[in-house]
Amino acid sequence: MTEQTLAAPIDDPSERQRGFSRYQVLLIALLAFTQFTIILDFIIMSPLGAILMPALNITAAQFGVAVSAYAFSAGLSGILAAGFADRFDRKRLLLFFYVGFTLGTMLCAAAPNYHVLLMGRIVTGLFGGVIGSVVLAIVTDLFPLNMRGRVMGFIQTAFAASQVLGIPAGLFLANHWSWHICFIAIVIVSIVAIAVIAFAMEPVDAHLKLKQDRNPFHHLIATVAQPRYTLAFAVTTLLATGGYMLMPFSSAFTVNNLGIDMAHLPTIYLVSGLFSIVTGPLVGRASDAFGKYPTFVFGCVMTVIMVLIYTHLGHVTLATAITVNVLMFVGIFSRMIPSQALISAIPDPSQRGSFSAVSASLQQLSGGLGSVLAAAIVAQGPDGSLLHFEQIGYVVVTTTLVTLIAMYFVQKEVADRAGKSVV
Repeated sequence: MTEQTLAAPIDDPSERQRGFSRYQVLLIALLAFTQFTIILDFIIMSPLGAILMPALNITAAQFGVAVSAYAFSAGLSGILAAGFADRFDRKRLLLFFYVGFTLGTMLCAAAPNYHVLLMGRIVTGLFGGVIGSVVLAIVTDLFPLNMRGRVMGFIQTAFAASQVLGIPAGLFLANHWSWHICFIAIVIVSIVAIAVIAFAMEPVDAHLKLKQDRNPFHHLIATVAQPRYTLAFAVTTLLATGGYMLMPFSSAFTVNNLGIDMAHLPTIYLVSGLFSIVTGPLVGRASDAFGKYPTFVFGCVMTVIMVLIYTHLGHVTLATAITVNVLMFVGIFSRMIPSQALISAIPDPSQRGSFSAVSASLQQLSGGLGSVLAAAIVAQGPDGSLLHFEQIGYVVVTTTLVTLIAMYFVQKEVADRAGKSVV
């Protein structure tokens, strides 16, 4: 199998490899690192809030707009880019958007006031929001389905690494020097990544030899209107909506409802992140060895159990809070990794870029919607504790069960197209 092969949509004994080639290892590490910088740039804003608001003399509402500006601009850019996503070499596309992302981060680093920072967040979102879909399209093009679980597992460790390495490092730089330094650091490592992509990564252009719709708008409409993709888009939307409902309030819930001291919050994030770095590759390997859907089923069961436990907890010890968080992340990763690997087999090779771009937009927009819905459900008691938090848990459980059923038909679609019964 060459690096430029358009991967087969299902496991094929002739396509099997015992391990990754040197180039594939480099490529996986490079893609994971780009994801690390993108995710870090997005999530670093929340912990910097306490520093940014007094530094720029802005209100909590203005800070909230700056945070959400990234998500909404990222969602919009994914839709706009979808029509063009399959018309260019994916390496060049990755470079273009990564350079734009770096320039947006540079604008954030130099921001002297709130309005320039807001502009920087919008620019960063417009370019950074597309990179995840380009990465997914590259993985789908270059790796057969029987290897994609492991690849996704390694790439998803970028989320955990940003928690373990990125956030503590960012806060250290901000506390000892300035919040500007956090964004400058991201710019520096991004420039290094751009250089490696430019000189070490091979072109990813085999899809250009396939028949393409020359009109970008028609290409987008053809992708969105394809009946086979509808269920996959719905699963992506529900997974993101449910996931983002718990995240925004997790810190407040841990402190005010679980009774964990604010000083111990970094410990919870650190331990959970370290376990996630190990869990990601293991889940990826399991999904390749035992099947994507069975692994997804395990993740759904684990998620339902742990979300119900988590949202009904009272005051607990630090060890209990850490254990629950770790097990909940196991459930999340066991859904996320196999679902992405399985859904990647749905689009036709000529529509992988546009399909991934639309999926990325749905993730961003539905994630924002999930946060809004969660804010409408919860309320704060006189003692600061969050009320009705268990209702968010019920919504997450419901969306999880719906995706469990929907994903069965997604994997059946993939298996039927390949003439096999297990994926």
